[in-house]
Amino acid sequence: MIAPTYRVVLCDLRTDQVLDVLPITDVSLDDYIGKIGSASATIPLPNRAVAARARAAVEPGRTAMWIERGSEVWWGGILWTANLTSNARGFLGLQVQAGGWASYLDHRAILHTQQATQVDQYDIVRGLLDYSASLPGGDIGIEYDAEQLSNVKRDRLFRRYDVSRIREVIDQLGAVEGGFEWRIGSFRDPSSGRRVKRLQLGSPVIRTGASEVVLDHPGPILSYGWPIDATVQANTWQGRGASDNQNQTKESLPLMSELLVDDEQLDAGWPRLDGTSDYSTVTEQATLDAHARADLAAALHPQTIPEVTVALDRTPLSPALLGATIRVRIRDDWWAEGLDHRYRVIGLAISPPLRGRSESARLLLEAA
Repeated sequence: MIAPTYRVVLCDLRTDQVLDVLPITDVSLDDYIGKIGSASATIPLPNRAVAARARAAVEPGRTAMWIERGSEVWWGGILWTANLTSNARGFLGLQVQAGGWASYLDHRAILHTQQATQVDQYDIVRGLLDYSASLPGGDIGIEYDAEQLSNVKRDRLFRRYDVSRIREVIDQLGAVEGGFEWRIGSFRDPSSGRRVKRLQLGSPVIRTGASEVVLDHPGPILSYGWPIDATVQANTWQGRGASDNQNQTKESLPLMSELLVDDEQLDAGWPRLDGTSDYSTVTEQATLDAHARADLAAALHPQTIPEVTVALDRTPLSPALLGATIRVRIRDDWWAEGLDHRYRVIGLAISPPLRGRSESARLLLEAA
């Protein structure tokens, strides 16, 4: 089988105009639901001409980096750092690292007060993206479906005095009771062939794919890891919100959620495990209570996040698998009776082929 070819397409971040297309080595890329993906690669500089091309195209913080596998877009994001290296034999290489498109929203703050009253939570997200794009130099071409709704309405006030980062605000909005998942995906539009960066929203979770993928061990699954972890478990919870600074003559005290206790777990013999959370920009009691209920629900039975490593030459997969349901079947000494369960893919890391190593994908899973 011919090994797939990876290359990097470097573009202007604001216009997506192609600056250059260069071959790369030592590629690694990952993408997730719930956190920002990353990519790194080395651009070989075999001569002065290629070095000049790389110098002209690579400008950290301003350059968009798309990674293509064959003709398909497998990853996209913003090139944030570069490191020029020279080895003992004088061979030059430019190591580049990039973060997914959502990393841009870590560099954007709410500098003008934004308020929403009984607005669908998806529209609040889209409104924040519109606000980001409306300021001079702020539009990097993130697209979205304006018609998709969650049918959950929220009241939110984002004050300019808090100078909150936009990604943090969206994460908090999605983490409340009845919330949602979000990511900014990269793909090639099948009709026009253009590269697209698009907001994906899903309530309560993002789900994609119509057909089920079955993975077996022994079989396409080369290896797996199955963590068993109670360090993040809790059966009581209290959230802390913004401090009350209205009356300067009194001690400033934070808003506190109701204290939530799961008596059922305590009655079953579990020791008391306290959990807390901070929401320094939340000023409404109902909003803080909703955060606390969602946090306790997640902490009562923390999700086990198993991972499986799959040989891509045996089972063709791609980053489009994020949010899809797969069926995992394992039979070994631990799973002597056989494991056969369905899981949702929430993370994916690609390891391109190297000499002596075939191409593989590491999938992070949660119970479907």
